[in-house]
Formats: sequence, structure tokens, C-alpha cells
Amino acid sequence: MAINKSVTLTDREALKRAAADYHARGFNCAQSVICALAPALDIDEKATFALSEGFGAGMGGMSETCGAISGGIMALGQIKSSGFDAPGSKGATYRLARAYCDAFREKNGSTICRELKGVGGDAGPLRSCAGCIDDAIDLFVDIIKG
Repeated sequence: MAINKSVTLTDREALKRAAADYHARGFNCAQSVICALAPALDIDEKATFALSEGFGAGMGGMSETCGAISGGIMALGQIKSSGFDAPGSKGATYRLARAYCDAFREKNGSTICRELKGVGGDAGPLRSCAGCIDDAIDLFVDIIKG
């Protein structure tokens, strides 16, 4: 996957600002992350918005996997995939996705939306949606930098 050189994926603060702006406009966490990354990945923001819509609130509102993580994994797939005509890269992409999730869990104590938000448990929230979005961007940049 070619990366758009006019938009830098290493400008964490600019990416996080873009994601926060999307979130403030009502985008879910997955949409906020993937749409912020889309220009640098040469993918259409409107397409990523639609494709990621069902991943919010922990996968369709089920409070499962954090949407911010889902958005980051979509971006990893965009970078690492060998493409439609040569679908042999999924093992390597799975390993990156697993490392991404492991790093997120290590940083925040969970990858589960309801646990991160403190819903239905005795413990308070582990991390806000805004914090999860920031972490998803930071971890994405860390992984692509190698």
C-alpha cells in the first residue's frame, strides 16, 4: 500500500486532532480513527466512514471490542494487505493486529468497550473514548514506524 507523502502518518498530534474533531462531530470511535488516517493512506474518507459505522460502541453497540482499536486495525490492514488479487498477507496482518491489541490492553487494562468505559461493573472507567482514540492513533504510529 502506498502512503500519501503529502500527509504524514508520524504527525501524531495532527492525527489526534483530526480524530478528535471527527469525534466531536458525532463520528463513533472507529470512524474517528480510520477517517483521521484515511488521507495519509490514500483511501476515501467517506468510504471509511461508511465501512466503519457498525464498529462503534464496541461492535454495533454491543460494548465488545473498542471501536478505536477497530479503526486502527482497519488502517493496519490497508497498509499491510497484499491486495484483492493476492490474498496471502493475512497472517502477517493478524500478527500486527494482535500486537496492536496487546499494546492497547497493556496501556489501558482492557480492549473491551464496556470495561474501558466502566459500564456494568464495580470499577470505574479505565479510559475515556477520547483517550482510547488518542491511544489508537499513537499505537498505530508506533507500529508503522517499526
